[in-house]
Formats: sequence, C-alpha cells, structure tokens
Amino acid sequence: MNELDECKLCPFECKVNRNEGKIGRCKARNKVKIGLYSLHYDEEPCISGKNGSGTVFFSNCNLKCIFCQNYKISCESKGEEITTNELSEIFLKLQEKGANNINLVTAVPYVMQIIEAIKIARNNGLIIPILYNTSGYESIETLKKLEGYIDIYLPDFKYYDNKLATRLSNVTNYREVTTKALLEMKRQVGKNIYDENGILKRGMIIRHLVLPENIQNSKEVLKWIKNNMGDDITISLMAQYFPTYKALEDNQINRKLTPDEYNEIEEYLYKLNIDNGYIQDLEEEEEKYVPKF
Repeated sequence: MNELDECKLCPFECKVNRNEGKIGRCKARNKVKIGLYSLHYDEEPCISGKNGSGTVFFSNCNLKCIFCQNYKISCESKGEEITTNELSEIFLKLQEKGANNINLVTAVPYVMQIIEAIKIARNNGLIIPILYNTSGYESIETLKKLEGYIDIYLPDFKYYDNKLATRLSNVTNYREVTTKALLEMKRQVGKNIYDENGILKRGMIIRHLVLPENIQNSKEVLKWIKNNMGDDITISLMAQYFPTYKALEDNQINRKLTPDEYNEIEEYLYKLNIDNGYIQDLEEEEEKYVPKF
C-alpha cells in the first residue's frame, strides 16, 4: 500500500517506509498484527449488551502510555501477523457469534488494511456496525479516510494538560490534536442512534480515565467536552485505573483512585449538567458501568 511507503497515518508522521521493513514510533510493519479477538462483555452497556462486542486488539500503539493496561500487546508488540483477507474473515466470524459490532482497538497503524478488510467483509455479508476504539490522538487526514467505514467512534480524551501527556505518554501536543480529532469524529457520525434494545448503532462516546493525583486534568477535560461537543454528547467516566507497567514506578500514579478523588470528579460532572453517559462503580472489583449521570 502506497501510504505505507512514507507512513503519516498518525500525528507523529514518522514517514518511514513500512513496506521496506522500516519501523516508526508505533513499531508496526506492513502486515496487520493482532493480539487477540473475542466477544467482549465489559464495554459500556450500549456497546456490549448481552451479546458482546466483537473486539479485535491490534498490536502496537503510537502513544506508549506508561500506565497501559494492554501493554504487552500495545507496547511490547505481542501478537500474530495476519493478512487482510484473514482480518475480514475474523470480522465475519465475530458477526456469526452474535457480536453487536466490530470493535477495532488501537487500530491506527493498520487503517489502510482495515479499510480493505471492511470492504471484503461487507461484500461477504458483514452488516453490523464498525466501532473505532482509539486513544483520541488521531490525524484528521486519516480520520477522513475512515469516513463511511466507521459507524461508531469510541475515543479517549486522556489529557487536557500537555505536561501530563508528555510525562505519561511522551506526546507534547495531545490536547490540540485530540480536540480537533474529536470534532471531526462527531462531524462524521452525528447524534447517537440506538436500536430497539438500546444498542448503539451509530454515533460517539468519549471516554475519560480519571488518574490519581490529577483531578484538575479530569475537570478540564470534562469542561472542554461540555463547551465544545454539544449537549447530546455521551461521556463514559472511568474509575477503573490501577497501576501497571511503568506506572508502578511513578510516585503520582502508582496507586488506585481514592473514593474522595472519584467523588470530587463525579460531583463536578453533575455540576456541568452533562446529561448522557456512564460512570463506573469505584467499589466494584470488576468494571461496572452505571448508566446515566
């Protein structure tokens, strides 16, 4: 694929020739590499439902967050290389198992192959929505390539504070890039559309993971969303943070959230009068989303 001769798929624009075996920041080569695929039941209720979300975890990532919970796949490149045809077959297998959607996790290094796989799968009977599950740090040009192929965007908005983004993900312009990307995603998919069972068929949910010792960052993220994304936007506020990978060595984030921290950000959320979304129960050992604020 010509786009991989001088790769600029993500905002880092490494311009390496992946077709010649060169690797950039994400470490992806010219073949699709996945860590696993399965039905996933722990996403937001309107995504997983009872049938599960047909999730494909792609290997490699451009951010390399020091607290990444999937670091063996995203940071250490664990996984198996597959062809574009094999990827399309995986989409169809997940649909046959009853998946509500195809959930593409950290997919940006493989956008061009994914587009081809979607085309092949649709020609062979794929009809369920395609969901793009992303860190939020996306190129507008790449998002425009995805228009018409992605039905649901599920982006993170991790940082408003670029100093925090630099320290935890080694990216200096996360806020500027991600806020533009969020607006582009919303332009493409519009207001959320649900089926008769409350399953999201088209639209967008913005996720934010609350980090310990960084409540002000979370407040600024939520305030920007409120002021810029419209009253119909849906937010997923996550309390599931736990220290793993290199975060264990970081004095600020080497622990879980305290109840006081999460209560403070939850109260701020109500204060903003954001009406649509989910919060997680901090006291549950497993992820538990509680609909509506």
